[in-house]
Amino acid sequence: MRITQSMLSNNMLQNMSKSYSNMNTYMDQLSTGKKISRPSDDPFIAVKSMGYKKQTAEIEQYKRNTNEMHVWMDNSDAALNEATQTLQKVRELAVQASNDALDEEGRKSIQQEAVHLKESLIDIANTKVNGKYLFNGTNIDSKPVEGGNYKPESGPVNMEVSDGVMLKANVNGSEIFGEELFKAVEGFIDNLDSETNGETLEANIETIDEQLDKLVNERADLGARMNRLELVENRLSEQELTTTKAMSENEDIDYEEVITNLLSQESVHRAALSAGSRIIQPTLMDFLR
Repeated sequence: MRITQSMLSNNMLQNMSKSYSNMNTYMDQLSTGKKISRPSDDPFIAVKSMGYKKQTAEIEQYKRNTNEMHVWMDNSDAALNEATQTLQKVRELAVQASNDALDEEGRKSIQQEAVHLKESLIDIANTKVNGKYLFNGTNIDSKPVEGGNYKPESGPVNMEVSDGVMLKANVNGSEIFGEELFKAVEGFIDNLDSETNGETLEANIETIDEQLDKLVNERADLGARMNRLELVENRLSEQELTTTKAMSENEDIDYEEVITNLLSQESVHRAALSAGSRIIQPTLMDFLR
C-alpha cells in the first residue's frame, strides 16, 4: 500500500484534533471539578448520578417530614405535660375540699379556682401550632373543644419518615380531652356546695385519677414514638452521608490525577506538533531550493 503525503498529513491532523479534545476535556474537568459536563460524555456516570440525586431528594423530603413531626410531637408533649399539671392541681383542690370541716367560703374559693383550671384545660386542648390544631385528629382547622362540645376527633395524622415507614405524629385528642375529662372536672365543680359530703368528693378524686392515668399513658406512647423518630433521623443522616459520598466518588474528579493526565497530554501534544511539522513542512519549493 502506497503511503502518500496526504495520508500522512490527514492522520497527523486527526491525532492533533484528538489531542486537543483530550486537553479540552481535562481543562473542563479542572474548571468544574466534575468528570462529565453533559450526559453524553459518559452515560454510565450520568445514569448513576441521576439515581443518587433522586435518592438525595427523597432523603431531604423525609427529613422535612421528620422536622414537621418534631413540631407536632414536641408541642403535643409540652401540652400534655401542662394538662397533667393542671389536672393534678384540680385533684389537689378536690382533696382539700373533701375535708368536711371546710366551710362554705372555703369551698367557694376552691370552686372558683377549679373553674379557672377547667378553662386552662380547654385552652390546652385547643393548642394550635403553625395554624394547626394538635388535638383534633385530621380536622386540623377546627377547634377540638368549643361551646361545650367536648368531642375532639381521633383520626391519626401519619407521615412517611423513611421508605415505607409511616409514623403517627399526633395524639388521640378524643382519649384525653373528650367528655370524660371535662365531666370529671365539672362534676367536681358542681359538687362544691355546702351540702356535699367528703365521700362524694372522694368519688370525684377517683374519676380525676382515671383521667390523669390516661394523660400519663398517652404521653408515654408519645414518648415511645419520639424515640423511634430519633432512630429514624439517625438512619436518615447515615443514608445521606453514604449517598453524598457515593455521588462524589461517581461525579467528582481526582484533581491530582487530572492534572497529571493534563501535563502528560501536553507533552504528547508537543511531541505530536514537533513530528507533524516535519511531515507537513516539505513542499515542492523546499526541494527546489
